[in-house]
Amino acid sequence: MLLQGIFPPVTTPFYSQGNVYFKKLEANVERYSKTPVAGIVALGSTGEAILLSDLERRDVLQTVRDAATPNKVLIAGTGMESADETLQLTEYAAKVDYDVALVRTPHFYRKQMAPANLLAFYRFVADRSPLPVLLYNVPGFTAYDLPVELVIELAGHPNIIGVKESSGDVDKVRRMVEGTRHVKRSATVTETFEAITPRMLSAATKGNGELVSIAALSGSREMSKPSSAAVSMVSGLKTRQKEVGFQVLVGAAQTLEPSLQVGAVGAILGFADPAPTACYEIYAAWKEGDPDLARLKQQRIVKAAQRIVGELGIPAIKYAMDFNGYYGGPARLPLLPITADVKEEVERLLSDIRN
Repeated sequence: MLLQGIFPPVTTPFYSQGNVYFKKLEANVERYSKTPVAGIVALGSTGEAILLSDLERRDVLQTVRDAATPNKVLIAGTGMESADETLQLTEYAAKVDYDVALVRTPHFYRKQMAPANLLAFYRFVADRSPLPVLLYNVPGFTAYDLPVELVIELAGHPNIIGVKESSGDVDKVRRMVEGTRHVKRSATVTETFEAITPRMLSAATKGNGELVSIAALSGSREMSKPSSAAVSMVSGLKTRQKEVGFQVLVGAAQTLEPSLQVGAVGAILGFADPAPTACYEIYAAWKEGDPDLARLKQQRIVKAAQRIVGELGIPAIKYAMDFNGYYGGPARLPLLPITADVKEEVERLLSDIRN
């Protein structure tokens, strides 16, 4: 499955009294679906998934799935502390037609999380998962850093298709890319080299939706260069095969451009929640072979991304969304609202990064 491009990990909106505001979640997802992002992530770290009940997680997955357009890849954050519970949520995500499971590292018993433990955990999940698995390393939250050597070993599993690396360490991204080059895989894509999934094929076959290219939505020329891959018909759609290998995505917007330069193929970015187009412009410039423009676009967001996402966290991300026309609203306790001074700072940081 192709996972190239920018993916916003959508926030979970709440009413002031703390219950999930599903109508606002629908509205945000519908708006993201009109941007050039490649897909949408539900129940990521930015979605406060760890603060939701099991029923709320399932309802959020269903809501995002129903609100998203058929041409967006849907990724479900299903990682829990136990392998069994991870599988249960993954199976539900598959039931409601998600495309990929994003599985964070278990970390509560981090002193016992030796490589052998993580190897067993991910192999157990991947062996049984009805969805392809994307590893998720987020040491800023878990205080556990998935070793490169372990990622390289897990990359050989046929149901583990990539990793979201959120440490912000560009050299680590480079080592992951170099260490997994031996993994040779291909993915079915559209005639214009956009992602296509079984859910998308089913929707097209039933006439429930039309697959529209990301380039068409953004108004840009087609970024992917055609190869000699033969065109074939699948469920009435023209498709090709594209070599994808083991796909490394990153989670730090402030290092997106240098990460792409060392081999990352895309990103799941909290900063894409308030500023999806600004993040996409970096990826688009890199994909078009214009490194100078990519660096210029990167410099534009570095300070805002580092401060809002890397330092201030979810309450500030949600206020940034409010400022840029999405619905952010309050975070859930124990996260507290940001102060008036911090709100002013967020507004200054986003003064030329509007969507």
